[in-house]
Amino acid sequence: MKKTYLYITAVALLGTTGCKKYLEQAPDQRAVLNTPEKVAELLVTAYPSANYFTFAEAMSDNAMDVSVTGVVDSRNADAYFWRDITSTAQDGPTYYWNACYSAIASANQALDICNKATNPQSYAGQKGEALVARAYAHFMLVTLFSKAYDPATAGQDPGIPYVTEPEKIVLKNYDRKTVAYVYDMIEKDLKEGIPLLNDKYAIPAYHFTRRAAHAFASRFYLWKRNYDKVIEEANLAFPTNDFATNVRPWLNYQGASVTVNDLQNFYTNATNPGNLLLAETVSNYCVYYYRYQYAMSQPRVIQLISPLGNRWDAMKVYSTSSTFYFVMKYLAYFKRSSINANTGVYYTMVPLLTTEETLLNRAEASLSKEMYDQALNDMNTLVKTRVANYNTTQHLITDARVMSYYGSRTTDKKEAYRLALLDIKRAEFVNEGMRWLDILRLKMPVTHTTSKGEVFDLAADDKRKLLQLPEEVTLSGVPLNPR
Repeated sequence: MKKTYLYITAVALLGTTGCKKYLEQAPDQRAVLNTPEKVAELLVTAYPSANYFTFAEAMSDNAMDVSVTGVVDSRNADAYFWRDITSTAQDGPTYYWNACYSAIASANQALDICNKATNPQSYAGQKGEALVARAYAHFMLVTLFSKAYDPATAGQDPGIPYVTEPEKIVLKNYDRKTVAYVYDMIEKDLKEGIPLLNDKYAIPAYHFTRRAAHAFASRFYLWKRNYDKVIEEANLAFPTNDFATNVRPWLNYQGASVTVNDLQNFYTNATNPGNLLLAETVSNYCVYYYRYQYAMSQPRVIQLISPLGNRWDAMKVYSTSSTFYFVMKYLAYFKRSSINANTGVYYTMVPLLTTEETLLNRAEASLSKEMYDQALNDMNTLVKTRVANYNTTQHLITDARVMSYYGSRTTDKKEAYRLALLDIKRAEFVNEGMRWLDILRLKMPVTHTTSKGEVFDLAADDKRKLLQLPEEVTLSGVPLNPR
């Protein structure tokens, strides 16, 4: 397989932050990082500092052509029409690719220090975090830039370079290899890393704790279709099955006295029990996600947050006009370039892993194994925390209700349950990019329309579902994803 100069793009990204010689300086930095505490500080940068929500939401069936008065942005518009996004700015695929490999570089540098330490046991916790963080960044790359894992084709489908060593030269060749290889390496890092985690963090939500790591593993095994492992990992994340008391308690924040600012702060707060892993991203998604031309109208929002006909009171709908409606989730943080400057950078805090996803991963694994009672229990566990004045007569999801609600679309029980679970998941994660991940994993078709009545279809196996690799990698002769 051909090689790729992977860090051409990484150098470009780091250069924008004043670290043009980042890779050349790495050996000297390793000489200085000689304590577990210093390695822990380095690992703060082992998480992607970029956001994929902008293009993921626009590519999914959540988005629609809201209005010509919406904010026009190529990253939003190109994604909506499944065109290759050429912008290299924040909130685009290239920026996300760069941020993931930058995070991987930090993880590998930390691992190099841990492995060479004269007292390696003292670095066990840091090594565990580095391994799991490395696995996460690679997983997100293979998810967005390669085909979804399919046991029948994963051994032939092109993956993404899995980097396991720190950079010592500016340009280095890497094999893209296969999706199967990437998944094997992710699983290897997870199995080695999770037992080493020690959970000794001042603010756990910004790091891979054991709970967050098991939550990530439940996602990974769901993609790999190993449903027994999904259930096992979800149970390890919540060994006492206390999901209900650890979801994001939205109903507690819907009173009249709660302000918009309260909601924004709470959603991405590290004390929110449902936020298992948070990341600070360079992103203006917090400012524009509800104002893009391709976003959501009032009917679409209400539809999405009413799975199986149950209106989720926990999801409070806001609007900025008669056109733009949304669920309030993000707080904008603007960092000025200097004290008196009017220019600067927006940051969006985003949840990468949550209690809700872990619970619904287990539910999907159960229904895939035709354990329908267990799947219903998990779905109802979440629904009870999302509907005000919940009562079983009106709101309980039952086998009969599932089959009746989706009867016009399918007579297959497993498919009906899958549709119910996906609608619940879609409601919970609106504007969080999760719907696009499910579309990729389950090979679902998507149809987009315009305000002029034009119809655009994305087939289940459409090649445009794979994000295009950054153009720079072609300098080494690496073929881009087919179109």
